[in-house]
Amino acid sequence: MSDNKVETELLSQIKEVLLKFPKYWEKDVLLRNKVAEDLRNYNQELIEALLSNQLVKDTYSISLNSTNIFKIDEFISMLRYKNYWENSYTKYSNEIGLTSEGKYLNYNTDVVLDFPHKDSVLEGGMTKEDQGKKEIYYHNVLAKEEIDTLLSPKVLANIKKYDKSGEHDIDDFTDKDNLIIKGNNLVALHSLKERYENKIKMVYIDPPYNTGSDSFKYNDKFSRSTWLTFIKNRLEEAWNLLCNDGVLAVQCSFHNFAYLKVMMDSIFGEDRKVLTFNILVRHPERTLTSDKNFNDVVEYVLVYSKSDNFIMPKIEKEKTEDDYIYEVQILEKPTKTIKMGNKKVELYLPEQYKKIKGKPGKEKFKTHSIRGSLREKNSSGRFYVKYIESLKDEYPPKTLFKVPDMGDDGVGYRYFHLPKEGNKNGTYFQGMPLSSSVTKIPYPNFVDFVQEYNVVNDEGNVDFRNGKKPESLVLFLIKLFTKEQDIVLDFFMGSSTTQAVAHKMGRQYIGIEQMDYINTVSVPRLQKVIEGEQGGISKDVDWKGGGSFVYAELASLNERYVKDIQQASNERELEKVLSTMKESAYLNFKVDLERVSSKDGGYHALS
Repeated sequence: MSDNKVETELLSQIKEVLLKFPKYWEKDVLLRNKVAEDLRNYNQELIEALLSNQLVKDTYSISLNSTNIFKIDEFISMLRYKNYWENSYTKYSNEIGLTSEGKYLNYNTDVVLDFPHKDSVLEGGMTKEDQGKKEIYYHNVLAKEEIDTLLSPKVLANIKKYDKSGEHDIDDFTDKDNLIIKGNNLVALHSLKERYENKIKMVYIDPPYNTGSDSFKYNDKFSRSTWLTFIKNRLEEAWNLLCNDGVLAVQCSFHNFAYLKVMMDSIFGEDRKVLTFNILVRHPERTLTSDKNFNDVVEYVLVYSKSDNFIMPKIEKEKTEDDYIYEVQILEKPTKTIKMGNKKVELYLPEQYKKIKGKPGKEKFKTHSIRGSLREKNSSGRFYVKYIESLKDEYPPKTLFKVPDMGDDGVGYRYFHLPKEGNKNGTYFQGMPLSSSVTKIPYPNFVDFVQEYNVVNDEGNVDFRNGKKPESLVLFLIKLFTKEQDIVLDFFMGSSTTQAVAHKMGRQYIGIEQMDYINTVSVPRLQKVIEGEQGGISKDVDWKGGGSFVYAELASLNERYVKDIQQASNERELEKVLSTMKESAYLNFKVDLERVSSKDGGYHALS
């Protein structure tokens, strides 16, 4: 891929203004330093000329108390970069390095990820028709007009609804319908904004990994930077669709994991990072090819929350008697009673009690070694550290302390003992808590889905060799971060695994895919789900079939005008269409309506 040498509307109009000043030009070369020098000296004639242009004014000025203030430093910064005036859309083509806010790291102590085209928008067409097309990097400032046109609201065409009775043509759909869109996912995300901004609970994507052998075929000299730009443009827009407590999950391989993580930290903030799941996808002893340098068995799911107060869910396990196997038999009266805080604590030497292990029972105890987080985040652990731990040099190992009025197990007291010989950690005894029938423990950041990956090719009754994910993995994530009726978005839907799982789990979903297999793989798979397909997670969630989804194709907002022009039967009707287009259509700045207006009694079409 190479930069398309196209001058943006903003550059064109800046050049038009500056051409009025011959002193700034040497033949066709702009004397940028001379322009910058006059701007720094607040040359009134130059500034007034620039601000008289509406597009320049909108881009490089702010209004304060009815006064326009020209952002001179930003304008000069734009002039500094030679490539802006060679239309490459990036200041990094000849100058690649780590920068922060335009300054190299010599001048900034922060850790940042910078790359060519970071300040641009990449349309990123991936269909067969797009493969030979030269992609343009639209610079966020210099090509603002072009970006606004590219990402302007689009209409949905060829709308169909699928349910148990088949396929139906419809004119519209509701916010409660499941939605499948065929089209460029960047454009589609912007088109969803009006309906779904701040409404999506979870975004899960499994984008192309840019391995050199996947569907990301942008093999220019900036392969990695192109991929990062491609992903960045889409993540930023998806973030705007998330509700306040929404979650973004992105799956990737080792190829770009480190770069993606740093980029997401910089976009969303490290405080929004929840965790990274390490997903075991292949058995460590299974080697696909013997010529690899190492066996690649792990993929990653980066999880970020839109809320800075997000609380990670925990695993809930039913409490059983199985762990409660100890009882304490007191043989003699306590050696002494010690005041600890406001409690009178009985002390028993090791020979004054017995710790007996037996069959599980509700009336028995389980033991906890007081270490790690128990020392700080557990009330019993804190009590031990504050009052008992320091006594280990005064009393023999395993000396027992009976502390009254402590614990939620209904026993009325809690036993502690000092470390046994050779150990450094004390112990406390806990009976079965009465406050809850479940216990909550943190999720591990490593999960094993090897078995599920081994049979993934058979899921969904569709053949898809481009990285299909197991339904159980998507179930794990959706169950973790959503509840029924929440909206789940996947804009790299592929074979529609995310949508199939969301459908079976009673979640609303949106899927976006621009490849043609959406009609041969993705939609047929969802039709089978409606019919009651029993693969994947179906038995786990007791899936019986049912439900519906809407399919639509992304169309330009101007598509209706093409239809109106084609249906115009005379010049009067055509003139009416053109008049409406002038008022309402989204037109590229290069479109010259005068060329298609009435001329010598006839109409002339654009080439």
